[in-house]
Amino acid sequence: MSELPSQQSFKLLPAYLGTTSIEEVVQTARGRRVLWLEILLNDRLDLTPWQSEPAVQEAYRTACRWYTHYRRLLTYLFDRVPLPTDSGPIDFREYRTFAEAVYFAYAHR
Repeated sequence: MSELPSQQSFKLLPAYLGTTSIEEVVQTARGRRVLWLEILLNDRLDLTPWQSEPAVQEAYRTACRWYTHYRRLLTYLFDRVPLPTDSGPIDFREYRTFAEAVYFAYAHR
């Protein structure tokens, strides 16, 4: 019963992967590639049950790095709770994916 509220709060996973389960997401390469975007754009996720999962840790770190680089844009568009600062490198090859996810999430808020 405790999973129901977090399932209803997903922004990208249902549309991008057809799932509302973090368990399913971390089991596939495609899911792991999208998880950081869900974390980045959705400040209502409770990742506590999966905090020891390496794929979730990596997705969280990636989300923090992208948030650090694009904090003003994300705060303006989504008024989200800040993620921790991580000025580590981001892979700019992911920019198109990032931009598409931001556009999708903004259009469906």
